[in-house]
Amino acid sequence: MQRSTTESVVESVADGAIGRITLNRPEAMNAITVALGQQLETALRELAPKVRVIVIRGAGGNFSVGGDFHELQRLRGQGRDAMAELFANFGLACSAIAELDVPVVAAVEGYAMAGGFELMQASDIALVHENAKLADTHSNHGMVPGGGSTQRLPRLVGRQRALGHILTGDRLSADQAVAWGLAYRALSVDTFDADVDAFAAALAAKDPVALKRSKQLVYAGLRLPLQDGLALEQSTVLDHLTEDSSGTGIDEFTNKDHRRSTT
Repeated sequence: MQRSTTESVVESVADGAIGRITLNRPEAMNAITVALGQQLETALRELAPKVRVIVIRGAGGNFSVGGDFHELQRLRGQGRDAMAELFANFGLACSAIAELDVPVVAAVEGYAMAGGFELMQASDIALVHENAKLADTHSNHGMVPGGGSTQRLPRLVGRQRALGHILTGDRLSADQAVAWGLAYRALSVDTFDADVDAFAAALAAKDPVALKRSKQLVYAGLRLPLQDGLALEQSTVLDHLTEDSSGTGIDEFTNKDHRRSTT
């Protein structure tokens, strides 16, 4: 196991093929600070070349309650430019996820509010604990989302649900998050840790080039007209099929199928 710790608010571990990032402010329920946003981006970018999948979790049983109001109050006293660093750092960390070659999985338990909820949205895949408390709570505090909710949430769940949720700040259950397309799976209390590890291991066992290209196609397609996205997909799959790694996969399948047919 290769370990590196970025000071004290974000920890990163390269555990074989799985990268593990922990938001490490349990005493503040992993509230987001200038340093946390900066260190999260650094951890993501440094781990990605070393592993095949990255899992983000929060220390102390919570994902993140969002921006640290004590830090925001201090920065507000220093003016607009000081506050901008908080949102810029966190925004860069969230945006980095789509740029990485490896899947990034948010393992969400406890509270995922405001910025924590936005980090969940930015992740490639979210796995949520069945008792997780999920919400964009900005409106409950007279605030406007600043970590991506007004832009990512409508793309994920549609305008009606996004506006209804952002304007009310209503909590969502794990099952609702899955139904809305905000999360891939809701995991049970008894098996949450084991299920997260099994999911990450299954991804890590797959061909990394195929996963990278599929991920790139999905994000590119979100920015392109449908016909352009389909053309890009066709070009990419033909490029992929000319390489040895995909040929190996096809050979393995056809050989297995042949063995079944002759027994």
